[in-house]
Amino acid sequence: MSIPADRFIVLLRHGEVLGGARFRGGHDDALSDAGWAQLRAAVRGEADLGQIVSSPSRRCADFARALAAERGVPLDVRPALAERCFGDWEGLAAHQIPAAELTRFWDDPVGYTPPAAEPFANFRQRVLAGWHQLTAAGAAHTLVLTHGGVVRVILAEVLGMNDCSGMLIEVPPGSLTRLRIPVSPGRPSVMAHGVIDR
Repeated sequence: MSIPADRFIVLLRHGEVLGGARFRGGHDDALSDAGWAQLRAAVRGEADLGQIVSSPSRRCADFARALAAERGVPLDVRPALAERCFGDWEGLAAHQIPAAELTRFWDDPVGYTPPAAEPFANFRQRVLAGWHQLTAAGAAHTLVLTHGGVVRVILAEVLGMNDCSGMLIEVPPGSLTRLRIPVSPGRPSVMAHGVIDR
């Protein structure tokens, strides 16, 4: 009788995007050439992938489709892993947002909702529903192309952090977060987080 093995989920934040740093959410810009290079470098060490899961946003899904075809593994696009919608701030750079509103957001990213944006509680609930689906079943080695906000919510959940503290975790473009999903009744754990040497 074989002993069930631990599984591994690797979260990969999309690379740099055309147009520079902005509140994108659902604003669907494509990766820059530098962004593609960041992701190529990030996945070099990810051998034996069993599946790729992606946010539907182009900055994630374009690379996920290319990698899935190259590696010959299935791709599953999941809306639950999309970035938080920023409403009226969609597509804006920080300097284009009224300073008082932006300050309220930086001071309380969990409690303050930008105009017409997705409330953080709704975003968190959506992301964690997607996360629990990932941990419930899947390949031995899954790569997930997603966003900084999604990674922060998942890390806060795994590490037992409050939401405000979780929002302080740096998730640079092209960064990897490796998680071990043990056989029940074990709990997921963080093995590594950050940008690999390029």
